[in-house]
Amino acid sequence: MTDAVIIEHAESRHGTIMRYYQYGNGGVRVLDGGKVQKRLYRFDPSTNIMTEHDLSRQDTILRRFIFDSYGMLEETFAFGQPPRTFKYEAGAQRIAVREGGDYGAVGKLFTFEDKGVSETGWGRNGEIERVFVFESGDDAITIRSGGWFGNVDRTIVFERIRASVFREPEAFLQFLMFTEWSESEREEIINDEVAKIRGEKKRAPGQSPYAYTGVRHTPSDVGGAAGRGAGSRVPARASRSISDDPGIDFISDSDAPAPAAPRGSLSRQSASIPFEERRQQRDRDAQERYTSVRSDEIALQDRFERARSERGELSKGRSVEIPLEERFQGAREKEQLSRGGSVDIPLDERFESARREREKLSRGKSADIPYSERRGGRDR
Repeated sequence: MTDAVIIEHAESRHGTIMRYYQYGNGGVRVLDGGKVQKRLYRFDPSTNIMTEHDLSRQDTILRRFIFDSYGMLEETFAFGQPPRTFKYEAGAQRIAVREGGDYGAVGKLFTFEDKGVSETGWGRNGEIERVFVFESGDDAITIRSGGWFGNVDRTIVFERIRASVFREPEAFLQFLMFTEWSESEREEIINDEVAKIRGEKKRAPGQSPYAYTGVRHTPSDVGGAAGRGAGSRVPARASRSISDDPGIDFISDSDAPAPAAPRGSLSRQSASIPFEERRQQRDRDAQERYTSVRSDEIALQDRFERARSERGELSKGRSVEIPLEERFQGAREKEQLSRGGSVDIPLDERFESARREREKLSRGKSADIPYSERRGGRDR
């Protein structure tokens, strides 16, 4: 029997082929767009176990997926990767994913609906992250990001197998495992796309990506040994043969020393200046040189060396000597507050006595005065 082929496209059916999945009774072979094998999964129907194997040593198991009537357990044999559990809920109409085992935090929820399966991230207030839409032709699953009408992320086309095979919870979990992308695989795809956009050429091993790629200057370009003059100084390294060129471009006259000022007239002139005036001028020149230095020219070590030397060492504090258990022991042993006696009195009984004992309000003396008398007194 010929194995079924599942083709994964970027975005729509006409997008770039990202992966091939050769699906058969014995397992699944995952190949990239160039048909280079990347993963290998094997089935063991007798024990309801699917295993992921190392390609270089196919007897070595990288991950193991154990299915039962309650869901699936993923066991990983790599250090630092906790296991995941997939538990059926609501009559297998929902799958809860927990990180770190049966009692770990819920990471995601997969809900089976009429159109397909929706994936909700925990803590997103019910917002859908992805949906797996089973298309009407039963030959494709479209993965959309953000909801049922979100952008198309991937389209997975099925040949010699129906897409509805993976609508069952156990088959969907199997499909979810061998079609998921790891972080390293995503990063590899991104790097390849960036390299294509930039038109980056392959560099020789050990060559820096920041190496100078312009035209190299030879000794003849900068004057050579015979063409050096008094105003042109070429490093001795430039007089070597081209084969000894270390790949560093030298600019002529860039490292030549500044011309020295004549000293004779200056020394005779300074002899006539008083010593105190010379000293003050020297201090002013030093101060000017100090203030003209930019902060970015001062080494970082020099900036903070004085602050470190003058700053005294902070004391540890007396609380460090108190054991952690002793600090919080008093808070744990605080006395539990009592409920109070009023909690045991029913609510009706609490207010019934107040209604009975409340004195009836009197009519008041003005009620005994006839209305005509009250009215007549007002007219006068």
